[in-house]
Amino acid sequence: MARQSPQRPDADEPELDDTDAAVAADEAEEDRPPADRALWDEVRIDPVEIALPAGTGFTLRAYRQARELTPTDVVERDQDDPFLARRQVVETEDDEEVVILDEEFAALSAEEDDEDEEKDAKSRRKGKADASDDEAAAEADDEAEDEAEDDADADADEAGDEEVPVFLTHKGRLLLFKTPESLVTFIRSGAPNDMSQLDSWNELSERLEPADIAPLDEDTYELDLVVENLRGGHDAWDHELLIEAGEIARDLAYALRLPAVLDMLSAGSSLDDLDEALRASVNGGVGGFLGRRRLKKIGAQTASLGWRTIVGKISAVVDWRD
Repeated sequence: MARQSPQRPDADEPELDDTDAAVAADEAEEDRPPADRALWDEVRIDPVEIALPAGTGFTLRAYRQARELTPTDVVERDQDDPFLARRQVVETEDDEEVVILDEEFAALSAEEDDEDEEKDAKSRRKGKADASDDEAAAEADDEAEDEAEDDADADADEAGDEEVPVFLTHKGRLLLFKTPESLVTFIRSGAPNDMSQLDSWNELSERLEPADIAPLDEDTYELDLVVENLRGGHDAWDHELLIEAGEIARDLAYALRLPAVLDMLSAGSSLDDLDEALRASVNGGVGGFLGRRRLKKIGAQTASLGWRTIVGKISAVVDWRD
């Protein structure tokens, strides 16, 4: 705003207070042209911003066919995994090993487990009742096994064609950079990382500038807010925040080879039920009404404890870079 002199502002134009200055800064930011996306579109890689309890950092993400990628090596990481000490391996009556991911979360999910055990018991009783047809069952099993092998081969081919996420990782750890400059410096350095296997990596490393590190809104995630939001109760839940958290957590769990996290978010789990209910509730109409009813039945404490475990496991495999 124009002034007559540095010492004496125009009497008709009051000085900007802090609030006015903040508004002016926001307006100036809105007036800036959006960052050039041409480079990202060409290399098919995107900058991503992730907020965790320890801080906020920038990284990269891409999607490629599974057959084109070599998974990150987690041998060294798992040797130092602080969560391994908290896992308890127990044996069920069927001699199957079960990994308890988090004591509190497991306790709150016990009721669901009991229901599953009851269903399994009914299935076993039914199996014993049908044992009289052993010969016919054996023939059916042979046929089913042949079909399963054929299906497995088909699934393997399909999985190879499936697009899967890959992040800027190295030896099982997610590389997060606190500034765009440090991210660009790393990429240009030629340091080893799992994204260097992409065919467009060299082009990105040659052309990338700090100004290009401007993640889109849909590529910005606030995992640091998830647990606190869930603890606030159903009426306080931020649907968009929680849905986006589920998306990035699944991508990270796949790329970083975190099977425990994938299991906690898998179809049929309590956290997947939460995700489906959230998505239904934002769609409106009858589906939205039913989604909101489902949300009311989901325990806030169970959800927050589950997400606390997920955020903790992701945070434990982050390699922070300045």
